[in-house]
Amino acid sequence: MPSTSQSSPAPRSETAAGVRVLLVDDHHIVRVGLRTVLGEDRRISVVGDAATASDALTQAVRLRPQVVLLDLRLPDRSGLEVCRLLKQYHPAPMVLCLTSFADDQTILAAIEAGADGYLLKEVDGPNIGDAIVTVARGGSVMDPRVTRRMLGAVRDRTGAGELRRKLDRLSAQERRVLAVVSQGKTNKEVAEILSLGSGTVRNYLATVFQKLEVARRAEAVALWVRSESRPED
Repeated sequence: MPSTSQSSPAPRSETAAGVRVLLVDDHHIVRVGLRTVLGEDRRISVVGDAATASDALTQAVRLRPQVVLLDLRLPDRSGLEVCRLLKQYHPAPMVLCLTSFADDQTILAAIEAGADGYLLKEVDGPNIGDAIVTVARGGSVMDPRVTRRMLGAVRDRTGAGELRRKLDRLSAQERRVLAVVSQGKTNKEVAEILSLGSGTVRNYLATVFQKLEVARRAEAVALWVRSESRPED
């Protein structure tokens, strides 16, 4: 049985065969289509697929994928619950949601459940491959349409005064780190751009999350983007 430690381990490196991916979707034709598209991407190795939450959790233990490509609507259990359970495994896989749901409540719930990325099913095949590689390397991916909706939801939850108060807690270096992260850079890329160690970047982000009172990278980025796009609020 997997450990239920809540710690988030560093992303596992890609193997020679590519990023190990588990596909989870209740529609057979969708899984076949994803296998076909991703099979053409040499950066990716599809190691298994599942149609139910129960099978997905079992296969995640057996196959140890680096990334789980997860639909949020499954016949036996919510994909959000699957995401939360996967994030309790050690080591925990990265979770990239691929779904047709774009409502504010579902988007925020997925982020809170630990999702590392959120794509809508209309996304082009090559972009799915790019997103998988990005999250496998420790980055986060949000569909542009999802980002717009999430920013609106964050705006509703966080007033302008409260946002300024939270951002004022950040040091100059923490602001620089968050600004680069908001460009979609991984921790390694942030470290290279700012001439810092990867461990130092992780420490800075942990402090940023604490000061901004968020638990996820995407939430911190949403607050930063809002502050940059609407400074007059």
